[in-house]
Amino acid sequence: MSRMQEQKEQPAVPVFLGIDVSKASLDVFLHPVNRRLQLPNTITGIRKLIRLCRNFQVELIALEATGKYHRQAHQMLHEAHLTVAVINPYRSRKFADALGQLAKTDTIDAEVLARFAALMQPSATLPPSQEHKALRDLNVARRQALDEIGNLSRQLGTTDHPLAARQIRARIKMCERHQAVLEKEILQLIQTQDELRHRFEILTSIPGIGVVTASTLLTDLDELGQVNCREIAALAGVAPMNRDSGAKRGVRCIRGGRQQVRNMLYMCAVSVSRRNGMMGTFYRRLVEQGKNPKVALTAVARKLVILANTLITENRPWQLTAP
Repeated sequence: MSRMQEQKEQPAVPVFLGIDVSKASLDVFLHPVNRRLQLPNTITGIRKLIRLCRNFQVELIALEATGKYHRQAHQMLHEAHLTVAVINPYRSRKFADALGQLAKTDTIDAEVLARFAALMQPSATLPPSQEHKALRDLNVARRQALDEIGNLSRQLGTTDHPLAARQIRARIKMCERHQAVLEKEILQLIQTQDELRHRFEILTSIPGIGVVTASTLLTDLDELGQVNCREIAALAGVAPMNRDSGAKRGVRCIRGGRQQVRNMLYMCAVSVSRRNGMMGTFYRRLVEQGKNPKVALTAVARKLVILANTLITENRPWQLTAP
């Protein structure tokens, strides 16, 4: 179809576009014009997609996060001054379930994303900088090395054969070397970027937040300093959610959020709860009031991320006495 034909068929209503991303292709659906097509996930394919968006005057593009495979499309669409929202796959899948769309294919997912954009109107997502992407890749690699150390250590505990045990120990040592090198590279990258270094110094000034937690917050919680306390706690997955229905009042519990951030904050909470500082005192007071220790630790984790958000917003390091 020619560009002139496409322009003639433009509807009077706003057009929303959904993209299901894979390594090789981009499955595209335009709502409400019900147009679908597949383009290669290459620079040439994305350029064709940009022309399509301009021809139909697309109001909003919903793009599902798929690791590194969506990054190039996100960057190029943003540079073309098109509004793009990167959607968590969990949210789009739940939306599909709500629509009664139980089947899952690339073309169906693209349509679901387009309808999600039309109904939910998600906020635009800015593409990360090159430094941010590099820091995220290093953090993922470090996390994977740490996970492998844990898996190998558990395997070592169940192995009796001397050769197998010797090889497992060698692999653990190799992973530990990789972890150390990655952590050194993470620190060097942070120190070379003024903005990253400044935010990193604010975060590490908070008692209990160390190098690993600070770098995780920088990469996996971009919204720090841009949203309010309730929103940052929900994004981090440490906000208690109501479970009420009618006369029933269920126990509030945490759910959703970003797992890596939540896990890291929980480990920080375990550490600071054993100390004599502000967070340790807060934890012990909750336990003395009858709170379950795990609930109290979650409250400490929530207090940590809210404090981090506040300090980033106010652009100042933590102080024992509030200014």
